[in-house]
Amino acid sequence: MPPEKDPQANATEGEGTLLSHLLELRTRLLRMVLGVLVIFIALAPFANPIYSFVAEPLMAHLPEGNSMIAIDVAAPFLIPFKLVLMLSIILAIPYLLYQVWAFVAPGLYQHERSIALPLIASSTLLFYVGMAFAYFVVFPLIFAFFTSTAPEGVAVMTDIGRYLDFIILLFLAFGIAFEVPIATILLVWMGLTTPQKLAAKRPYVIVGAFVIGMLLTPPDIISQTLLALPVWVLFEIGLLLSRVMIKRRPDEAEAAEDPDDEPPPSGPGTGAGFGRTTHSENPAPDINTQGWDQMAEHNTAQASKRFEYTPLSPEAMDAELDRIEREEQAKEKSPARDATSRQD
Repeated sequence: MPPEKDPQANATEGEGTLLSHLLELRTRLLRMVLGVLVIFIALAPFANPIYSFVAEPLMAHLPEGNSMIAIDVAAPFLIPFKLVLMLSIILAIPYLLYQVWAFVAPGLYQHERSIALPLIASSTLLFYVGMAFAYFVVFPLIFAFFTSTAPEGVAVMTDIGRYLDFIILLFLAFGIAFEVPIATILLVWMGLTTPQKLAAKRPYVIVGAFVIGMLLTPPDIISQTLLALPVWVLFEIGLLLSRVMIKRRPDEAEAAEDPDDEPPPSGPGTGAGFGRTTHSENPAPDINTQGWDQMAEHNTAQASKRFEYTPLSPEAMDAELDRIEREEQAKEKSPARDATSRQD
């Protein structure tokens, strides 16, 4: 009989497991902070040139003789370092996601791991593509529009702190908006919806894209449209990819259920003529193998019936006790008969 486990030992084991997870989480968080810090230290000496590069779309459209200004006293020093810190976090996203993946991956199934890695890589790439789209396409258009609509006599001289807040909002808006294909694929993969249902709700998606563009971008029609149209196109791309994924699922299921893909058994009694036949180009039925399989199944069924416990009824129990008593009495009489026959 196996020894019973001590409840205190189980509690200690659970606490040890939780403590080890917390220690690993702390290690991962420290590595993430150190990764961002290393990038920040490497970029800090170039804070001013980096800010000039980011401000180039606005500076190119300012009227001649105008420039950006700094309202706060410490803004010329702090704002470029704030930009470098944000840039360090953005550049460290692959490393940060790797640390998160290393912490979460041991608790995932194999099929979840197989789809998580491509989704993480593609979502990171799409986030960077969205930010690049905002910088190279959206910024020149909206800044040209804003500076050209200034009333006469108004000098366009933007504060560097407010400009940074403005472009950070646009960077995040376009980076998140470009994750629409990933969100579409995840919804279909988790079974929450189907490509057909999403296609039927396309008009609502288009309206929702313009609403999202209105909420995430400044209050102007240009940036709203420039965000809504890519969201719509990316939704269509995600819809197409989800349909391809749905078509692949039955093929993968059939491949997993195909007995030809299973490896042959190893060990004694598993040769070509016993248990399972080997595959060939023109397989023929093996009568002997089928006979052995049927015999093994029959013996197994008989053995299970033989050793199956069936409780006796009270009448059957009394009859069994009477039979045992008669046998014992017969055994007691038989030695007396043998002794009498020897005396004769």
